Amino acid sequence: MQQNPRKILLNKHGSAAEGYLTATTKTEIPFPIKRVFWTYFTPQSVIRGRHAHKKTTIVLIALSGKIIVTTETLAGKKNTFVLDSPNVGLLIPPLVWHTQRYSHTATQLAIASRPYDPKEYIRSYETYKKIASRYWINL
Repeated sequence: MQQNPRKILLNKHGSAAEGYLTATTKTEIPFPIKRVFWTYFTPQSVIRGRHAHKKTTIVLIALSGKIIVTTETLAGKKNTFVLDSPNVGLLIPPLVWHTQRYSHTATQLAIASRPYDPKEYIRSYETYKKIASRYWINL
């Protein structure tokens, strides 16, 4: 059964008077980390993502600014998540279609369970919907 995307809370230490620190461990990130990357200065009119991963699980974190993430599962369940706090991540399991819209000041940190492999991406929504229809046949 496919997992649904969900927000995860990361440790937050400090105060408004001195600032905050967030450090994550395998307690919050439920997979061995194989890749970390970030995006920034994305124009607000640009929609990024527009793909699903075949086997990779990712966690997205808005280190600054605001990111609106739209997801769709193979079952067709659609959700919209707002990321605007650096101690909240969005866990996106494999085979979940996702898109992101950013405020211009947003910096997104992505933590991935697998190294980059272009063959691991489903970049066509039409292909994703075909996979989804096969998913229901095999249940």
